Amino acid sequence: MARTKTMTVRLNGSLSEFVASNVDQNGTYENVSEYVRDLIRRDKERRESEMFERLKAELNHAFSAPDTSYVTLTAADVIARNRA
Repeated sequence: MARTKTMTVRLNGSLSEFVASNVDQNGTYENVSEYVRDLIRRDKERRESEMFERLKAELNHAFSAPDTSYVTLTAADVIARNRA
């Protein structure tokens, strides 16, 4: 089971007002914790999506290369290259 950790964030001025406008009877979220968790989840999803798009671009580039550009490597070659 995942452990939870309590974290404290201090906001003032316009940031505090912005959060308050999203967390109340007329806001989208019932409480600040729900709002912050949603922001973190969205940021995590955005980063994962960016990493996936970079990987797709690299794979598309690799697969579009002519067969003559490929080099045969052994497992030992790959391990050595990754250690460097």
